[in-house]
Amino acid sequence: MTNSETLDRQLMHMAWANSQMFSVLAALPADALAFTSPGSEWSVGAIAHHLVTAAENYAQRLHGEPRAEKRELPATVAELAALAPVIKAADAKLRAGAQLPGEEIITWISYGGEEISVPRWVLVNQAVHHATEHRAQIAGALAANGTTSLDLDALDVWTYNDGLQG
Repeated sequence: MTNSETLDRQLMHMAWANSQMFSVLAALPADALAFTSPGSEWSVGAIAHHLVTAAENYAQRLHGEPRAEKRELPATVAELAALAPVIKAADAKLRAGAQLPGEEIITWISYGGEEISVPRWVLVNQAVHHATEHRAQIAGALAANGTTSLDLDALDVWTYNDGLQG
């Protein structure tokens, strides 16, 4: 397996884990969108929204495209479920962008107006870690409110690999 194929498998796992998470979120009761973890004001709905918006923007930056249009926070489970195809498209675009030269410098203007320049590999790496972090935050917010339907062990790379083998 080449380095490019290894990276692609990592991104395929991320896309699979995101998809699995959104399937679980679509089955939640409406009040679960407002669940937070102790000490955090970020709700399940807000974190999911942020995860999707960031993935879209990472993908577009990899291709030198402008920032995604602003998206409203989901207020219903149906609106949350509508983010699933958006993250799927962003994850596919991330995979394609990761095939471009990793050392190429990508430059964009942050939300705060600051110019940011990093090698492409940094942005790809950030996209993967960012998604993992926020899936964990969502699982934590749900668990803090007695909902254990988002099992991170069922989204890990071992489970993903077992599914490829079976």
